[in-house]
Amino acid sequence: MKGPVVITGGGTGGHVFPMQAIAEQLRALGLDDRRLRFVGSRRGQEAALLGDGAVELTLLPGRGVRRSWTLAAVRDNIGAIAGLVSACAIALVKVGRWRPAAVVSVGGYASFPSSLAAVLWRRPLVLVDLDAAPGATHRVLARFAARRCTAFDDHDPRSVTTGAPLRASVLAVDRSPAARQGARAASSPPIDAGRAVVVVMTGSLGSRRVNLAVSALARRWERRRDRTLIHVTGRRDYDEVWSQRPATSELDYRIIDFADMSDLWALCDVALCRSGATTVAELTALGIASVLVPLPGAPGDHQSVNASVVAAAGGARVIEDGACSAERLAVVLDEVLAPATLTAMSAAAASIGRRDAAAAIAKVVLDAAGSR
Repeated sequence: MKGPVVITGGGTGGHVFPMQAIAEQLRALGLDDRRLRFVGSRRGQEAALLGDGAVELTLLPGRGVRRSWTLAAVRDNIGAIAGLVSACAIALVKVGRWRPAAVVSVGGYASFPSSLAAVLWRRPLVLVDLDAAPGATHRVLARFAARRCTAFDDHDPRSVTTGAPLRASVLAVDRSPAARQGARAASSPPIDAGRAVVVVMTGSLGSRRVNLAVSALARRWERRRDRTLIHVTGRRDYDEVWSQRPATSELDYRIIDFADMSDLWALCDVALCRSGATTVAELTALGIASVLVPLPGAPGDHQSVNASVVAAAGGARVIEDGACSAERLAVVLDEVLAPATLTAMSAAAASIGRRDAAAAIAKVVLDAAGSR
């Protein structure tokens, strides 16, 4: 196989982590770090999450387009389009120089320049659709792709249903009862064995609506000795949530801004999350019962579609963003934490999980690159 494999995408952790997972599996199949390249956006989390790794990282200008016609949005979108044009020009030069064996796109605005360059230079393009509803970039490029990997079966004979790729650190999480008790005992401070653990995570920035509802839920649960509530606020809302934290007397309430979710998935009973593709893939692969609050206005309403797939299998309850309140959360979480319900939902989530997705995608990539 001549030329490197370029993995492109980004803007959020939901794109960056799948890029890492695919690279891990390509290494496992024999490619060293010199045969891999990451391409992302200067504005996203790529620099923070990928910048110190052994794989060379290229960051391009640009930002996502705002779906609004307000004066501020139009002004921002003019800048976004200018940045995209610049990024496409840079990508065209770099892809022409690299002559990659394949370009792999996991989506997001950061993936478009390198994917377009792959098409123009006639390099094999592999699209990895993480969500049940593909994003705009992949809808535009689908007709030019050599292969397409999908997280959910879309009945397209040209695509391969692989699931969404997960990092090895996530797949290594042991969810057995003994391991979960060990993880709780090892946390700082330790979590009492008799408490049910609810983990809240709504992305690296966080959801203000969910964060405020959870803060109010903590106040409602202040005398509950049977609950631990771990609230990952995201960096944007942390100071506000911390400043307004209730004086809980019995509830074990922990507020953090960001966390390695592998550590928290190892000890939680129920997850309260948005329904981005990577989050859904992690919850189902690990068999974690969840309450999902889809992000309103997500492109193609893909988070609602993702959530509906898990809910239809019985692994999640769905609360619409506008209905997310402390009162509603209290009712739904009490229902989910009933032992029989929790066991059934965990098994249902696991029934649709794909633990081999990254390996399956890596094989498709190498097939497209002509090395298998």
